[in-house]
Amino acid sequence: MEPRPTTVTDSRRRLADRVASGLPTPVPLCVDALGARLAEQLGYHAGYVSGGAIGFAKAVSEGLLAFSELAEAAASLTLRSSLPIIVDGAVGFGDPVHVTRMMWEFEAAGAAAVELEDQVAPKRVSHHRGIEHLVGTQEMAAKVAAAVAARQDPNFLVIARTAALRHEGVAAACARARAYVDAGADLILIPLPYADGELEQIRDAVDVPLATIGLFDQAANAYGRGVTLFIDSITPHAVTFAATRELLRRHQEGLPSGMELADVMATYRELGDVGGFDDLYDIERATTERGT
Repeated sequence: MEPRPTTVTDSRRRLADRVASGLPTPVPLCVDALGARLAEQLGYHAGYVSGGAIGFAKAVSEGLLAFSELAEAAASLTLRSSLPIIVDGAVGFGDPVHVTRMMWEFEAAGAAAVELEDQVAPKRVSHHRGIEHLVGTQEMAAKVAAAVAARQDPNFLVIARTAALRHEGVAAACARARAYVDAGADLILIPLPYADGELEQIRDAVDVPLATIGLFDQAANAYGRGVTLFIDSITPHAVTFAATRELLRRHQEGLPSGMELADVMATYRELGDVGGFDDLYDIERATTERGT
């Protein structure tokens, strides 16, 4: 029988210890439990539930999601995987009171960490087009403080993300980062891109680990500049979408899929293996043999 997933407490502690060690930690997008189990089997140390990915999947955008949808997504992953899950908390879905409720739900869902960003609430749909509007430093710091106060497990990490580098410059990004750390943030996340020397200035301005979000092809350079946690919420989604679109296009044009039928079926059979269906087969077999 496959062992049950480790406890949520163990999962959170593993991620917190990994971050504290400073070891480079790539974090792939996991849109479902199958993806989380696959990432875990391949040796990843964390996965990311992205509001952007869920918003695209529902065709409504991240800006129109409720925190309950993110909590539900996280819970479906932690139910069937012991991979530590970082949840995209976006802008906290409101003021510090809303952040508090969000934290209750995310912690109950088994998440290992939450990421909060300093854009306006409600989050704008045009964020997807790179149009961002930042809140004041103290307003964001109050949300960070509320998140820290709301958690029950101290290993449940609070990641504060700032877009100030892109919109206000490196000095403002350093000031915001310091304020968020003073409010209790466990990590500071600076999204790519950044120019030479900018990330290093922010790294020197705070005494907590740095995270970033970008494409895995950019990860090596980020690790070399002091990043510990590297989240890629885009590449897995984009690659999957591109492959599906090409398959459907080829079928519509009367072309073969481009994958041998034997390979298709072999891969299909792997889905159950990764999903942990052997345990379910054993239960079904045992009950069938007893005539129930």
